Amino acid sequence: MVYRVVQWSTGNVGRHTIAGIDAHPDLELAGVWVSNPAKVGRDAGELAGLGRSLGVAATDDADALLASRPDCVVYTAMADDRLPDAIADLTRFLRAGVSVVSSGPVFLQYPDGVVPDSLTDPIRAAALSGGASLWVNGIDPGFANDWMALTLTSLCERIDEVRCLEILDYSTYDNPTVLFDIMGFGKPIDDVPMLLQPGVLGIAWGSVVRQLAAGLGVSLDAVESSFTRLPAPEDFDIPSGSIGKGTAAALRFEVRGMRGGRAVCVLEHVTRLRPDLGPDWPQPTGQGGYRVVVSGEPNYTLDMTMLASDGDHNTAGLKATAMRLVNSVPAVVAAAPGLLTALDLPLVTGRGLVRP
Repeated sequence: MVYRVVQWSTGNVGRHTIAGIDAHPDLELAGVWVSNPAKVGRDAGELAGLGRSLGVAATDDADALLASRPDCVVYTAMADDRLPDAIADLTRFLRAGVSVVSSGPVFLQYPDGVVPDSLTDPIRAAALSGGASLWVNGIDPGFANDWMALTLTSLCERIDEVRCLEILDYSTYDNPTVLFDIMGFGKPIDDVPMLLQPGVLGIAWGSVVRQLAAGLGVSLDAVESSFTRLPAPEDFDIPSGSIGKGTAAALRFEVRGMRGGRAVCVLEHVTRLRPDLGPDWPQPTGQGGYRVVVSGEPNYTLDMTMLASDGDHNTAGLKATAMRLVNSVPAVVAAAPGLLTALDLPLVTGRGLVRP
């Protein structure tokens, strides 16, 4: 069966999902939505940087795209700084009977116990009304701390703690909104950015530790978080802008799922804008990626390094999020209507993608 898919946005992740949809034998690109008027009418292949036409022109006419009755929308529009709009988009698609795979809002990957039911009830109602499903995922939150971690625990006799780490140099991640406005890089150390406002880490990544706990059959007593920031030792530039001496240039945070007074499921991010920052913090394997550390009997450490064909690990991370969504489309469309988690889906693989 071939599934007709609409790509919603063509930014850092969306341009990779277009390439992924085009490469997938079971998917057909049925439309592309853009918010930028300058992109309207341009071919999807051009917007994805493929160097060839795909015969699908981008549009800002959302009504027309939904009226074409696609099987699924791949939604990669920015959600972190426009939550009400993003949730309105998702409920609209579901109510129209169109399933969705989405990179955000990230707390929807496993919202139970993370956000109030009043926030998710309208989404679940829209899904049931339209007979459609929503799955929010990616690489992190997503594969690196759901199936990658939970599969490793199948080798254990005893588990004391499961820790999922992202260890990355973000300097080549060219997104000023995320780096400066949301994460607070390049801003005074005593400024508190959106990500570090009280409760935000627990909402954004509380879904990670709660889903891990659910996958392990554990009830958490509480979710705690903490963070540390380091200043730039001198002025330096990254593609997204300038980092002044003394401003925030490295960030380490933890979100801990607690049980019986100790952490049992932990999400940790170690984010640098230069590799020499935080030398005593966890160091990456290769250029960086994701690590799962299971403490117990036996102890395990699993490293996943990333590198795209352009030689950049951040490009690989964007592609990983894109392809996690694209490759899940058949399973999500086939699933029972509702708000899905990784625990609800069968094994999603790269089926059909091996070169002949």
